[in-house]
Amino acid sequence: MTTRRAFLASASALGFQAARLSADAAFTSQRPPLGQRKFTSPAVESRIEEIKGSIGDPELGWMFENCFPNTLDTTVRAGELDGKPDTFVITGDIDAMWLRDSTAQVWPYLPLAKQDPKLRRMLAGVINRQTRCVLIDPYANAFNYGPTGSPWAKDLTRMKPELHERKWEIDSLCFTVRLAHGYWKATGDGSCFDAAWQKAAALIVQTFREQQRMKDRGPYKFQRSSAVSTDSLPHDGYGNPGRPCGLIHSGFRPSDDACIFPFLIPSNFFAVTALEQLKEIHGTELKNPAFAGQCGDFAAEVRDALARYGKARHPRLGEIYAFEVDGYGSALLMDDAGMPGLLAMPYLGSVAATEPLYRNTRAFSLSEDNPFFYRGTAAEGLGSPHAGLGMIWPLGIIGRALTSSDEKEIASCLAALKATHAGTGFMHEAFDRNDAKRFTRPWFAWANTLFGELILAVAARHPRLLRG
Repeated sequence: MTTRRAFLASASALGFQAARLSADAAFTSQRPPLGQRKFTSPAVESRIEEIKGSIGDPELGWMFENCFPNTLDTTVRAGELDGKPDTFVITGDIDAMWLRDSTAQVWPYLPLAKQDPKLRRMLAGVINRQTRCVLIDPYANAFNYGPTGSPWAKDLTRMKPELHERKWEIDSLCFTVRLAHGYWKATGDGSCFDAAWQKAAALIVQTFREQQRMKDRGPYKFQRSSAVSTDSLPHDGYGNPGRPCGLIHSGFRPSDDACIFPFLIPSNFFAVTALEQLKEIHGTELKNPAFAGQCGDFAAEVRDALARYGKARHPRLGEIYAFEVDGYGSALLMDDAGMPGLLAMPYLGSVAATEPLYRNTRAFSLSEDNPFFYRGTAAEGLGSPHAGLGMIWPLGIIGRALTSSDEKEIASCLAALKATHAGTGFMHEAFDRNDAKRFTRPWFAWANTLFGELILAVAARHPRLLRG
């Protein structure tokens, strides 16, 4: 049965060289042959050649060449539907499209879209497909290419044949807004904001309102028959209670694990960002000041609630952002490598990296006071309950580097990523803190593409770190 729940692999079992390859080895491209690639972009290929040529370390350059185009090479199904571009993007080893992952997977290609019409059309197709998905069900996190049914069809929720999974995660809708807004900013093309997209945008706002649960519990509930406790919600599928306070309930985290307390703070911050982006689109491009005003007012409402309920006091660091709260005074102090997490909030435009409260939170996140931060003989970094204890996520190491301006810290992150790909030339979901050859998900396109995005960011801001 296909599942996002991690499976453990080893480099040797997968036919890869178990030991890390040496820097002077002959690094052979791990990309599919040209004729087998799902999608090619001249702009992306040119960028790969340019950046790889600026990287002094051949192993790091090889990793970039493998990882940056991995979404295009292996996961994209681009075409046309109802006369419009349509692009379905699988996660990699799971043949389904997550709203979050599909946005994150194509995000680093946006700066190249203006110079490559084919790439621009493919990206527009992702937006159109996400619009269709939201209109099918705004509470679902993952979708099939068509109405093919799901291995999770017996979940106790309102499943439809188009859904792969129906876990309510605030960030799923936020990421769809992020992609549409980012595409518009990168290309100046507002054609994706058609009647269907505007209907989906209104449904996103409606869903956020429903999950504030100011008057009742709303229409969503979810239960699954599983030995994994984080795969189901308690209390008849509605989750643990939260005080109606203006924050938005989330059933699940970006890891697809159930929330303990219903107000997931980094996702609520992300919702503020998404609402402000909707305000800008409707106020500027769509000339709809009424809806733009609604989005702006809603964003301010959630922001005020975050200021009141989103913080906690740590005995060593003082005031920090909580990971989850219930509005009654309970708070969960942890962080997760999944995005949005507390560490990654500046990357998503939710808070400033220089904000004192974020700096305190970052110090907590990257310390052993956080139960899901690990140090081992292979590396140190954020993990997640999703992949088990002692497992470090490359996403967390990449997120740390993307939100840092400290060249020593960034260099350390690059060194850790280089040391833990287990000879494969690709990122994975997670690896054992003491043995990087023990890893989960050998084909995880989001982590691969995000690694490429990190290399591009370092090339732009700290080029000397790549020159070797």
